[in-house]
Amino acid sequence: MKAHRTAFLALICLAAPFAHRFLNAQATPDADDVTKEITGEIRDLRQVPDAQRGARTTEIALKIRALPAGGDKRKLATGFASYSTESDPGAAALQAVTTTLSQAIKEAPISMRNNRPGRPYMLLAKLVRFEGMTTDLKGPEIDRAQEILAQEEAEIQKTDFTLDALKGQKVQLSDLRGKVVVVNFWATWCPPCRKEMPDLDALHARFARQGLVVLSITQEDTAKVTPFISDMGYKSTVLFDPEGKVSDSFHVDDLPRNFIFDREGKLVAQSVNMLTERQLLAKLAKAGIH
Repeated sequence: MKAHRTAFLALICLAAPFAHRFLNAQATPDADDVTKEITGEIRDLRQVPDAQRGARTTEIALKIRALPAGGDKRKLATGFASYSTESDPGAAALQAVTTTLSQAIKEAPISMRNNRPGRPYMLLAKLVRFEGMTTDLKGPEIDRAQEILAQEEAEIQKTDFTLDALKGQKVQLSDLRGKVVVVNFWATWCPPCRKEMPDLDALHARFARQGLVVLSITQEDTAKVTPFISDMGYKSTVLFDPEGKVSDSFHVDDLPRNFIFDREGKLVAQSVNMLTERQLLAKLAKAGIH
């Protein structure tokens, strides 16, 4: 009897670690499930009211930061950084996103290809350069990303263009010296583009007497753009870049993008993504519009 009891206790002890792991597995969500949950939250971020956007953005950033290190985490952090700039979450929330992206890159770095860093590094560099965020990430990849952005800015600074406007006239950028110019790249199919257009138009009307000009450039055709603009009641100048040559010269790799030139034609500000009225006002102040 004692031998049977001893054998039974030994079996319990042997099984205990497996039972412990099983119970923990039942209590702890699978990493893939957590990732899917966060992906859904990012996708739904566009539906979150602007007043709640900052808190929700920070919450998601912290959830991503807590994920196990790896390529999936880095991809999620990169995609989230793109989504988080589609509104105005506030500087603190955007810094939380930037810190999360930095951490994800440090945990799962990517080697450069053809002397060009991957998208995570380029996006991080844009957040730092265009939005005033900070990062403690160091290394040749982030240094090269910053160098590329500086080179692109120098090329944009030298760019001039002449495009056809919706109303038929031609518009040349260099003819607008003496005015503050917002060069805006957009498309009818782009939700953040549509969201920022009323603010662009309102500020154009508000500061037109101070010399503000908004040039909204699209690669779409007049048949698609004309009814859209009419329905929206958009009054700012719409220009057509059918072959995307101007878009390429401005190194536009995502929509929307905004570039602000002062009265001397100097590029003084640009955006990672869409701009709200508050953000636009802050960037226009760099060009002397108040």
